[in-house]
Amino acid sequence: MRSWTDTLRFAFQPVVNLMTGGVAALEILARPEAGDVLAEARRDPELDGLLTVSALRAAVRRETLLPLHVNVFAGTLADLGGLQPLHDAVREAGRLPWEVTLDVCPPYAHVPRRALLGAVAVLREQGFRICADGVGDGDAPLRLLTDLAPELVKLDASLLARPAAVRAMRVLCDGSGALLAVEGVETEAQYAVARSAGAQLAQGALFAPPVRLPAADVYVPSGSPGPAPAARSGPSVRQFVRPAALLPATASAGRVRALLTGAPDVSGVLLVDRDGVPVRSVHRSRFLLSMSGRYGHALYADRPAAKLGDPPRTVGVDATAWEVLDVVAVGGASRTSDDVAVVDALGRCVGVVRLADLVRALAESRVEEAVGLNPLTRLPGSDAITDEVDRRIADGRAFTLSWLDVDHFKQVNDEAGFAAGDELIRAVGRTLLRTAAGETRVGHIGGDDFLVLTDPDGVDPLAAAVLDVPWSAGGRPVTLSLASVLCVPGSVPDHRRAAARLAPLKRAAKALCGTSWVLGRAEVPGHEVRRGSARTAAPTG
Repeated sequence: MRSWTDTLRFAFQPVVNLMTGGVAALEILARPEAGDVLAEARRDPELDGLLTVSALRAAVRRETLLPLHVNVFAGTLADLGGLQPLHDAVREAGRLPWEVTLDVCPPYAHVPRRALLGAVAVLREQGFRICADGVGDGDAPLRLLTDLAPELVKLDASLLARPAAVRAMRVLCDGSGALLAVEGVETEAQYAVARSAGAQLAQGALFAPPVRLPAADVYVPSGSPGPAPAARSGPSVRQFVRPAALLPATASAGRVRALLTGAPDVSGVLLVDRDGVPVRSVHRSRFLLSMSGRYGHALYADRPAAKLGDPPRTVGVDATAWEVLDVVAVGGASRTSDDVAVVDALGRCVGVVRLADLVRALAESRVEEAVGLNPLTRLPGSDAITDEVDRRIADGRAFTLSWLDVDHFKQVNDEAGFAAGDELIRAVGRTLLRTAAGETRVGHIGGDDFLVLTDPDGVDPLAAAVLDVPWSAGGRPVTLSLASVLCVPGSVPDHRRAAARLAPLKRAAKALCGTSWVLGRAEVPGHEVRRGSARTAAPTG
């Protein structure tokens, strides 16, 4: 009598890093030749548990070094309270639990919440990573999603028709420390939407279909859109993480050599202790050079590879690309090409980043930034400010948006000359930039108009910096007008509404005499006059 194992095969589909274009992991998919074993597994937790173990062993037989994704139903975890057989199989295979991500699949209906969360806690304690799968097309409640606190969220490709939903999920993931992936990407148009909406990982037939042999080469469209706008501190290192080649700290030089010669794309090997914490870093070129020298193999083959390694360079998963460059800058120039290990809160290696990826991305971000700079002040235009406004609205943060300009600027140019007018604008821009502390953003819309985004308590020092000093152009005194709108969470849906609320405040400020400042609140009409006085009517008769 044939069992379900006789007709079951497994296929491998790459998970692609949209920033680097490389393969970040392999998902192992059950492909029964007959029957519907997955439907049976949904009803039978014991069978589903056996499937996860079988999937892992199928990957091990293919000797892939990539991190792995295996699927398990949420009901299975709740019923079994964890997957001890999977943990045992990982150890037997010589892999590390944190190289395996469990894609927790719907349905979630009728799954005991407490039992599911308890099972996830056990798996995390063992070292496994958790992915919430099928989000957007399944029945995962938002509250459960936040309680699971997954390291990865996988969205159904149907949400790409609603980019705002993908962007909102990216904000949620950033807040919880998760990465965002999109499944089922089949067209270049979907790929473009996934990237522009902020997804960091993706998989689908566009890159590579599920195949019987693990594939490390994938198709990535050329001329891809740039990365999603990054914070001022630089893009997160999470966007650049590549799989790490890990071996035990006790591995011999011969074992490292076999790995490197069998995997030409591996740039180095990290030697880790039993907990997965990097202890030595073995650079490909330096290691092979030592082994290929005279008597090198005889001297080192059976000795610990750690003797040919260096202290590892590590950064946390929450580091920025600029912080990685700071780590690379420390030490001798001979190590600038070394991979940098990315570690989690427990110091365990979750992958590596390569200097070339960081330099390319940072250079691209600088080029994109330079394109949007005003040539007179070298300040960004309105797009940079409005994008940040939308991010703060999505994050539920209060902020103050201000509009500053020079009174009667055309007359200033006519009387003092355009050169004096340009110098005045540059001076105002320098003052704003010099005052911009913390997360304040300054933009130059054009002409004499500036936009400034601050925290609510940051607008007073900014107003003092530009309004408490005398301004002149070509010896001619000039005055400034400042309008500010305070936006609390829920008061405006997007930057357009914030700008619409700011416009009448600007008119009110321009209607006052001398240097002026009015402050309003987005959720209520009216405004407060902070500087300036009402104009008096000219006498008649």
